Amino acid sequence: MGLKSVWLVVVFLFLGVAVAKNVNRLNVWPMPKWVSRGHNRVYMSLDFQLVTDGSKYIDGSEILKDGFTRMLDVVKVAHVVDGDISSVDKSHIIKGIHVLIFSPDDQLQYGVAESYKLLVPSPEMPDYVHLEAQTVYGALHGLQTFSQLCHFNFTTRLIEVHMVPWTIIDQPRFSYRGLLIDTSRHYQPVPMIKKVIDSMAYAKLNVLHWHILWDGAYSVSERYTFSDAAEIVSYAQRRGINVLAELDVPGHALSWGHGYPSLWPSKDCQQPLDVSNEFTFKVIDGILSDFSKVFKFKFVHLGGDEVNTSCWTRTPHIKKW
Repeated sequence: MGLKSVWLVVVFLFLGVAVAKNVNRLNVWPMPKWVSRGHNRVYMSLDFQLVTDGSKYIDGSEILKDGFTRMLDVVKVAHVVDGDISSVDKSHIIKGIHVLIFSPDDQLQYGVAESYKLLVPSPEMPDYVHLEAQTVYGALHGLQTFSQLCHFNFTTRLIEVHMVPWTIIDQPRFSYRGLLIDTSRHYQPVPMIKKVIDSMAYAKLNVLHWHILWDGAYSVSERYTFSDAAEIVSYAQRRGINVLAELDVPGHALSWGHGYPSLWPSKDCQQPLDVSNEFTFKVIDGILSDFSKVFKFKFVHLGGDEVNTSCWTRTPHIKKW
């Protein structure tokens, strides 16, 4: 065997050990507050079920049901899960997940309870996973965590959960866990924004900071309608994510004056907005009023960056104000 062949064997052995090691570690992201695990394994039934007996949350909006479906999609990915489950000891098969939610309310706002407790398997019902949470949004996080414990076995073509029993108790360290997208200068279609939201949910982020308005950055074909915005807000809310909308004032608002010239300090000095004009604040108030009909988060971001005040100091009526 030549030196090149020896190195290839070493590389493949190293990769095999690394893969085996990663399977054994089964890292959960982000790291839960408290974790305990064992040394056994169980298998997911081919007909894995969602059970909510005893839960105070009715799920009339089907937020939990949809979250469960997404969890199964993540676990299975594009794998064909059709192994011979009948060959597995019945005591090692989990039939489903029992979700217990204590609050009937699914209103999403800043500070909503997001904690959860996950037991794999349940001590009381050993053929089920047990997930409990104060709100449906905590339960969604628990489903994401469970999906990260699952592993597809390419040999048996079954979904396995290694290192059971698992006990995971988790709650956010930070109440605001955000990601910023700037579509005001880098337009992204609605389906792409939805993919960003899906990724955020998997990482348990809970605020999409959407920089949506800037100084006339859009072409005619690159604009969002109120319907688009409402669709994104609803899509995010069903995944436990608030949408923080940002519009820039008083800078980066040159385009506003094309519709309302009185917003400019003067014809020759057109930005930032004329803060001495009461009409400026009426326009801003109207925009915020329209925003509030779509964006339900209690906060809004007003930008406030890169404000060159030289126009104010050179304009007599503003300087006097």
